[in-house]
Amino acid sequence: MNRKLKLWELERLSPGDFQEQKKFPVIVLLNDIRSLNNVGSFFRTADAFNIERIILGGITPCPPHREIQKTALGATETVQWEHAEDLLETAGNLKKEGYVLCSIEQAEEVVLLQDIHNLPGEKYALVFGNEVDGVDQNIIDLSDHVIEIPQFGTKHSLNVSVCAGIVMWEFAKRFIH
Repeated sequence: MNRKLKLWELERLSPGDFQEQKKFPVIVLLNDIRSLNNVGSFFRTADAFNIERIILGGITPCPPHREIQKTALGATETVQWEHAEDLLETAGNLKKEGYVLCSIEQAEEVVLLQDIHNLPGEKYALVFGNEVDGVDQNIIDLSDHVIEIPQFGTKHSLNVSVCAGIVMWEFAKRFIH
């Protein structure tokens, strides 16, 4: 028996309906992400998890671009986004607006991802860093929390877009009722 669902059976929202639906109060900030494919993956994941918007900071490439589109599969048209030259200033402004600023990074004092249900707040801004250098130290210093994904293998890093999928899902679960 073939148990695979056909596309029309998945009951996906139309792009217009998606743009109109109430989003989860999560903003994703990209701190100097280099890879066009990673940026596209962020858009696609943000669409999947109903993220409020993406802020592309610093050298992070912006749509439209063929390589972003290749992995985003149209999500650049459904997910709200903007570019911020100064991501530190933008992060500070989000904190003033009541967002809890969380850098996703490995550091000395962290909240492990499985413990985020204990974080206070109702709105979150998640900062993901450059593929080589991670999140800028000034943004980490401004952050309310640094969140780390526990890892149990020989490698102690994940591709940033893989990391994003894991973290966005954990935050999205906070808003599923």
